[in-house]
Amino acid sequence: MGRAVTVATCALNQWALDFEGNLERIFRSIDIAKSKGARYRLGPELEICGYGCSDHYYESDTLLHSFQVLEKLLESPATQDIICDVGMPVLHRNVRYNCRVIFLNKKILLIRPKISLANTGNYRELRWFTPWSKARHVEEYFLPRIIQEVTGQETVPFGDAVLATTDTCLGAEICEELWAPNSPHIEMGLDGVEIFTNSSGSHHVLRKAHARVDLVNSATAKNGGIYILANQKGCDGDRLYYDGCAMISMNGETVAQGSQFSLDDVEVLVATLDLEDVRSYRAEISSRNLAASKVTPYPRVKVNFALSCPDDVAVPTCMPIQWRHHSPEEEISLGPACWLWDYLRRSKQAGFLLPLSGGIDSSATACIVYSMCHQVCLAVKNGNADVLADARRIVNDETYIPEDPREFCKRVFTTCYMASENSSQDTCNRAKLLAEQIGSYHINLNIDAAVKAVVGIFSVVTGRSPRFSVYGGSSRESLALQNVQARIRMVLAYLFAQLTLWARGMPGGLLVLGSANVDESLRGYLTKYDCSSADINPIGGISKTDLKNFIQYCIENFQLTALRSIMSAPPTAELEPLVDGQVAQTDEADMGMTYAELSVYGKLRKVAKAGPYSMFCKLINMWKEICTPREVASKVKHFFRMYSVNRHKMTTLTPSYHAENYSPDDNRFDLRPFLYNTSWSWQFRCIDKQVKAL
Repeated sequence: MGRAVTVATCALNQWALDFEGNLERIFRSIDIAKSKGARYRLGPELEICGYGCSDHYYESDTLLHSFQVLEKLLESPATQDIICDVGMPVLHRNVRYNCRVIFLNKKILLIRPKISLANTGNYRELRWFTPWSKARHVEEYFLPRIIQEVTGQETVPFGDAVLATTDTCLGAEICEELWAPNSPHIEMGLDGVEIFTNSSGSHHVLRKAHARVDLVNSATAKNGGIYILANQKGCDGDRLYYDGCAMISMNGETVAQGSQFSLDDVEVLVATLDLEDVRSYRAEISSRNLAASKVTPYPRVKVNFALSCPDDVAVPTCMPIQWRHHSPEEEISLGPACWLWDYLRRSKQAGFLLPLSGGIDSSATACIVYSMCHQVCLAVKNGNADVLADARRIVNDETYIPEDPREFCKRVFTTCYMASENSSQDTCNRAKLLAEQIGSYHINLNIDAAVKAVVGIFSVVTGRSPRFSVYGGSSRESLALQNVQARIRMVLAYLFAQLTLWARGMPGGLLVLGSANVDESLRGYLTKYDCSSADINPIGGISKTDLKNFIQYCIENFQLTALRSIMSAPPTAELEPLVDGQVAQTDEADMGMTYAELSVYGKLRKVAKAGPYSMFCKLINMWKEICTPREVASKVKHFFRMYSVNRHKMTTLTPSYHAENYSPDDNRFDLRPFLYNTSWSWQFRCIDKQVKAL
């Protein structure tokens, strides 16, 4: 009797609409799985076309090319003698479904549509797909002619069913279904399904990985069974980084763990597990067995194939392992770095340019690029031929081998300190020292001539000369003069990104990196179209508090001692005149709130869904030891005024790495008006009424 089953799952760095590359990575994963003895291979959600196709799902081309890729998979000898479970969109009776297509030896066994669609936060699956609402119901699906010619089948089962092999029973879940309160694995497990599979398109959020792992382990802790999870990894053309973490669990314990962050395009996990361990685990759970005796059975698709071998008594099986989670600082070091590498190589640019101010935010961005260089050198050292080929193409040298992160950084990373008469020597020195320690190609320039030229045009036209507040000017004049400096820096950043390599006799252009953090974006503490305007921003979804902790991590792990003085300096925009040669302007004084307070406001506004009144009600208890109700009311009102006045800036926010659940990204995550009644008269009156009562 066969009892030891060998199964494989994978994390693939798929790219939306890259059918050629996606097919190649799927084939590689199948080859690896077979070479390790697997009899079943699970891939990520919508892996054939790539998860992030968005409105391209509406196009018939996306469906056509997905079936063309499926045709290649079906007819290939590589997919023989292994059950392959792949993801793609399918049109059934003129309705689009997000599906798993499960096949074996040129025969499609089952097309299983997704039942619970992800439709919160960054997910918009209900825009493109319809959930399958017919529980335990199967229909006939008429195959396209190109598939019929390969399989010899006219129709195949389509719907909510499970696979019954000669030795076990498998049931599929798709991503969101694991997170749903009525997950299919509950009823499937009660109906005798022993192996649950989950193909995911789950993206990285700081401190989220443990939730996914806990859900997988708890799925089999109460019900017994084997749970196999596959996930996409990498940047597939959007703000999200899919963070792998493929895993296999049995009876509530992890037995195989994949990496959360790596530059490997294909990662395959294989585990051999004893089915009798599942059966004996379930045998003593009487409550489970009582429920199982009353469950409505699933339609079973019979498969004349075994995941085990008949003589497998001596086959070693996998033992439980302890899951290792990254710290938030490690996540910031690795996740955005891998995202940047994918964006760089897939955009076919020659590197990055960063306006480096000597402050925490731009320094953190520089450290993430440096971490990327570390990851590239490590991947090459470990024999990753794909990374080596990409690195050689980026630096335009077919013999190059990246071995030293600082040397590689010099080739792909340009930093630029843009001084003005309002800049201090301290920030100039900090930027220069950090650039030396990470190895970037560093430029020092002065923008005063350009600023004077622009302001001079205004003075010639109007006959008026604006002045800073310290010289007797109004707040309007002072803000306009600050914004001119900031916007000149953006223009110069793009000029140098386009022509720096040309001036150095090298081919290609550079991507401009932004460095506004999530808290500043929420508050709107940035100039529209300044250096926050860039091609991409690796820290746009990360809070100031987390960035400070990340800077400390870089001091300790990368030995970047230049960061110590950057950490100790108060954050400043350096846009107002110096006083006695020293910086007089600080960010928190300008904003009228601290970064710590901003993080609290952000989480209450987005995660807790709090408007002004609800936020006030929550904060009078949270801050009762440090603030009176009247002070809380003042703070809440000031935040909502500033947030609403500046919300229009989010419409042009640079595409940023998504890392926080309170991100104000206006693209699709945080959908709000950008023209508010900033008096909030009704809401603030409710607050005032409560303050008076208290």
